[in-house]
Amino acid sequence: MTVSVVQFGGSNCDRDAVRALAHLGIDAERVWHEDGLPADTDGIVLPGGFSYGDYLRAGAMAARAPIMAEVREAAADGVPVIGVCNGAQIGSESGLTPGAFTTNASARFQCEPVHLRVERADTPWTAAYDAGDVIEVPIAHGEGRFEIGEAAHADLVADDRVLFRYCDADGEVTDAANPNGSTDNVAGVLGERDSVAVLMPHPERATLPDLGRSTDGAGILEAFA
Repeated sequence: MTVSVVQFGGSNCDRDAVRALAHLGIDAERVWHEDGLPADTDGIVLPGGFSYGDYLRAGAMAARAPIMAEVREAAADGVPVIGVCNGAQIGSESGLTPGAFTTNASARFQCEPVHLRVERADTPWTAAYDAGDVIEVPIAHGEGRFEIGEAAHADLVADDRVLFRYCDADGEVTDAANPNGSTDNVAGVLGERDSVAVLMPHPERATLPDLGRSTDGAGILEAFA
């Protein structure tokens, strides 16, 4: 599989994503947004960073870049797409997934390890885990609070499209374990297809053993293997 990691002006996790994927034996390359998706693209990563300086809203300008029309078309055709942090914001702003990501309840940028509970194990992104597993993956965001209207949230839950929830080390979903005030502790959601997902925590920063921290995020990226 050839994975295209889309680089916008202000992206800063594109190299991390390529390095993590290479560690897993997955062919990946950075693709400048103005160049469009290569014809051999079999998977897509929208990486973290601060695309366009997070002007207007985080991800709002990048979501309107011409390449995102190609990303949406590829997603509709079943190509696996994952948005991470700023990529999650881009994904939600472009309509790949429901809801929106807004300023943290703390109104601060937060960079720390968090625990996530795997809500579904029958998706490409969670096939390496069992439902209910707890993994440790870092966050690094100032606008990571997931918000969604009451009716849309009910649909999200009814359709079983919540992929991860923030939890404590024992898997309990509590207010104290919610780092940014996200609705229902949601940390990651699925699009209309299970092959499309966004999440705020950074699996690429929890993949390489030489970083000396959790490698729990590797299972997420193994969806591209």
